[in-house]
This record gives sequence, structure tokens and C-alpha cells, in this order.
Amino acid sequence: MEVSNCISEKAQDDLILVEQAKRGVEKAFSSLLNRYRDSIYFMLLKMVNNTSDAEDLTIEAFGKAFRFIDSYTPDYAFSTWLFRIATNNCIDFIRKKQLSPSPIDQAQDDIDNLTVNIQSDLPDPEERLINDQKIAVLREIVSQLKPRYRKLIELRYFKEYSYEEIASEMKLPIGTVKAQLFRAKSLLFNIFAKTGNR
Repeated sequence: MEVSNCISEKAQDDLILVEQAKRGVEKAFSSLLNRYRDSIYFMLLKMVNNTSDAEDLTIEAFGKAFRFIDSYTPDYAFSTWLFRIATNNCIDFIRKKQLSPSPIDQAQDDIDNLTVNIQSDLPDPEERLINDQKIAVLREIVSQLKPRYRKLIELRYFKEYSYEEIASEMKLPIGTVKAQLFRAKSLLFNIFAKTGNR
């Protein structure tokens, strides 16, 4: 790939990393994540003014960018493309939040619809069987992933480890763990789509 001399050194580095990411080089995903995570997070924090939402939106932005990395073309700097994805995703989030009923309206609806219904929280035998079948299908699909991705998914979603715990267990930087989890989820989605289990 030929890189134009009229763009900044950082933008040239980004283009090289993007090309590597398109070829599936995991380190490239991790490098891009580490390079832009903080600036994306702080931009989103200004937009939503909530640390938890900003963290979730940051992860979503990178998830979308990495899922659609093949559609990126160097007409714009990678950072411009990434920030546009993050901004558009955040605007959608804010719109949805504004459209959803306020907690007071929701509470009133709950009171209006309140009925006494004494019921066990435990699933009935039929529900338990269906859940067991779903888990079996999910485990079967996860087993088709490469061992590294399989372990990441198992630790995160079956054992409910935090990113920090996964990083410690697998002796990887947290940025690498997050980047590889994005990749693993993307692969899982593709397998689901192919097998019709979506």
C-alpha cells in the first residue's frame, strides 16, 4: 500500500495499522484501540455527561469501527472516520434516551398496571429445558472459535470475569483483551449468521 506524503505521520501510521487490521492482525486492533480510546471516551463523556454511558458508548464505537473496518477508505483520516462513527452512535443513543419515557412516567405506568401475581421466580421445567438447549447451542458455536477467542468468550460471558481479571488470567494488557473480545464477538456473530441461530 502506498502512503501519501501529504498526511501526518500519525495518519500514515493509522493507515498501516488499518491495513494490518483488515488482514486480521490482532495487534493492529489493539494499537488502534489504545491510540484513540481516551480521546473517544472524553469526547463522548462531554456529550452524555455520564461516565458509565460514555464507557459503554466507547466500547460500542470501537466495536462498530472494527466490525466495519473493511469499509474504511483513506479518503479521510482514520481518526475522522472513527470519531464520526462514535458521534453518530452517541447521537442515536441520546435520541433513544429522549424518546423513552421518563422514570416518573414509567413508575406511574407500573402503578397503573400493578396486579398481585404470586409466582415462583424459578423457571418451569419447559423453560429450563429451552434454556439448557440454548446454552448447549451457544457452547457448540463458541467451541468453533480459535482457542484464544474461545477462552476470552468463556471467561467474559460464561464465568463473568471483568476485563482486569481476564487480562490477569491471560497475561495480556487490558487494551488487547478488549480488542480481541471485539474480534471474538464479531466472529461469533458471523457464525450465528451462517448457522441461522441469530
